[in-house]
Formats: sequence, structure tokens, C-alpha cells
Amino acid sequence: MSFKPTVHSAFTLERTLAAAPALVFAAWATPEGKKKWFVAHQAKEHLREMNFRVGGKDALIGEWPNGMKSEFRAQYLDIKASERIVYVYEMFLDGVKISTSLATIDFEPKGKGTRMVLTEQHAFVDGYEDNGSRERGTNDLLDQFVASLSPKN
Repeated sequence: MSFKPTVHSAFTLERTLAAAPALVFAAWATPEGKKKWFVAHQAKEHLREMNFRVGGKDALIGEWPNGMKSEFRAQYLDIKASERIVYVYEMFLDGVKISTSLATIDFEPKGKGTRMVLTEQHAFVDGYEDNGSRERGTNDLLDQFVASLSPKN
């Protein structure tokens, strides 16, 4: 077996929303809020669990049209209502772990709205090459997040 180094990466993404911090936070903190945006539209959902509390765990497992299964498993480390969420998560593809990550979301009042800052730090393992797909995918999820808070939703 050949050695495959762990590859580290990080990114920070921001969105400014017209909604108040409590509403933006609720879209992360409630099952009904999160289900509106934390979804891969092309994947068939097999499992969704959410236990939003310090020490609580989330899971989302889906199967893509090509048959690949993706699995997200998270645990909350720090929660301060309407201000901050910190969690760690693991990602698996077809049952093989590809990464462990630390995510922090800060919610800052900005006028009548909210400045939301998401920072992620990743350790990609066993030769998995991300090539920026995690950042692109998270950017897409945040676009879905913003859309989920629009008045029509």
C-alpha cells in the first residue's frame, strides 16, 4: 500500500440577506428550514436526520443518477442562537470516507438584515482530490439557502 498524504484546504463564503439574524439562523437550525435548501436536487434522498443541539448529529444520504451514494454526517460543537454555529462533518462517497471538515457559520446583524459568513477547513484523506468541488458545491448550497428565504418560499 502506498502512502497518500492528507490534503488540507479552506475557504470562506459570505452572503448578505435582507432577513433578520433570527430568521437566517432558523433556516439552519430547524428541520423545516434546512430541508428547503440543504438538498441535492439530482439525488434520491435515502436518509435525513437532524438533532440541532450541542453534541447533536445530522445525517443526509443520497443516491445520484449515476448510482453513486454520498453521505454527510455532522456533529454540532457550538451553537449560539442567531449568532454562531460550529460543527464538524465527514463526507463519504460509496461508503469510503473522503474528508473530515470543520465548519463555522457566523450571523452578523447588518442594518435590518444579516451578513452570514461560512468558513470551512478540510482534511481530504486517502488520495481524494477535491479540485475545488467542495467550495463550488457549498457555494451552490448557499445560493439555494438565499433562495429559500425569498418571500415566495
